[in-house]
Amino acid sequence: MAFILNIDTATEYAGVCISDAGNILAKEESNEQKNHAIFVQSAIKKILSELALKPVSIAAIAVTQGPGSYTGLRVGLASAKGLCYALNKPLILINTLEVMALASIEATKISGTDISKFLFSPMIDARRQEVFTALYDSELQNVLAPFALVLDEYSFATELEKHPIVFSGNGSIKLKGLIRHENAIFSNSTHQISQLSHLSVKAFIQNKFSDLAYSEPFYLKEFYDASKKKI
Repeated sequence: MAFILNIDTATEYAGVCISDAGNILAKEESNEQKNHAIFVQSAIKKILSELALKPVSIAAIAVTQGPGSYTGLRVGLASAKGLCYALNKPLILINTLEVMALASIEATKISGTDISKFLFSPMIDARRQEVFTALYDSELQNVLAPFALVLDEYSFATELEKHPIVFSGNGSIKLKGLIRHENAIFSNSTHQISQLSHLSVKAFIQNKFSDLAYSEPFYLKEFYDASKKKI
């Protein structure tokens, strides 16, 4: 057995679980973004108690690194790093957008649609017309690396001519009001701690661990504005 403690506080959703081989054994969830700091520690204690597990039994700790809420990212990573230091356990960092993309892929598969040619663009609202986003194929392979984007009517225009794109996440609501394209699909799928646990076990098997001393939140601060072209 390889128990992994998974922590996600990157967005308005927060989840904590202990998984084994990707199977969730116990979990706690919250949608009260302002209380993420309070939620995490009590949730960890609760699921450990529920499973009668000692902290030392955990094989690794996984956390969503970002992008996302500044406060949420700091809460999650600080909790994960503190436990890793105390327990001498490895740290696994997973990109929030990858977690969200997996949720969108899973939800689209359930509909029975052939998604082999689809692309998936999870979006996190970053205020005004700005979002954090990326582009993945149906196998969760990265097509466009995570970046910050100022949305307009031309966003993803080139990609939409070639592929159906499933947009998801709270940032996609703003895009829905800007574009009208037959290949643009808007999904209300939301991610949960189960997607993080699925990705963390893969990283664990592949020994994809992060250096505790240099691990920091992935903020994605700079925005790309297509309207501001260099002359």
